[in-house]
Amino acid sequence: MSTHSSRSPQAGKSAAPQAMPGQPNGQGSWKRGRWMLLLVAIICGAPIAVSYFMYYVIKPAGGSTSYGTLVEPQRPIPDSLMVTGEDGKPVKFSSLRGRWLMISVDNAACDKACVTKLYFMRQIRAAQGPERDRVVEVWLRTDAGNVADVIQKAYPDTDMLIADPAQVSTWLPVDNGTKLNDHIYLVDPNGNLMMRFPKDPNPSKIKGDLTKLLKWSRIG
Repeated sequence: MSTHSSRSPQAGKSAAPQAMPGQPNGQGSWKRGRWMLLLVAIICGAPIAVSYFMYYVIKPAGGSTSYGTLVEPQRPIPDSLMVTGEDGKPVKFSSLRGRWLMISVDNAACDKACVTKLYFMRQIRAAQGPERDRVVEVWLRTDAGNVADVIQKAYPDTDMLIADPAQVSTWLPVDNGTKLNDHIYLVDPNGNLMMRFPKDPNPSKIKGDLTKLLKWSRIG
């Protein structure tokens, strides 16, 4: 005797899974996920974003403006920019991200103007007091020549890194009528070139800019 199944034609198909409370499901959850990722990104970058906002949107008391020139649009450290340190090993310059970078560019011979910039950067960093550890002095050397012992001993905390001058000049902009080695540059902890300071700068004014940026980037 033949036996007929009493199951309906749909019985062989598995039922669609039902989302449990709080479980991501459907288009709405996908959109919520995107917003959560965006919120996390904003929170992580908030301190630097606040420093830009406070500095360039909400002017300091008295209406004073920055001494340095804001670099627009943003110029992140090129991923291809390699530098060589004292150990002779090449590394990506972007590996220095995470702190504020004061950058000077000169050849290894380092003339009087070069030494003056190194001195200014050292003093500006020292003047930040307990905040100075958030700042790194960087000398991008455009050749592999020997650095004089007297300079090495005078600036032990300066990162003296060899870099390809063609790559550096492509990344760092100059002012009209000036050269790359005329300026001191400032890079934010996210690795974006932020400021260019003028030729023959006033170190007290650079110190003032940096002090405010360090203060405001603590917010958030």
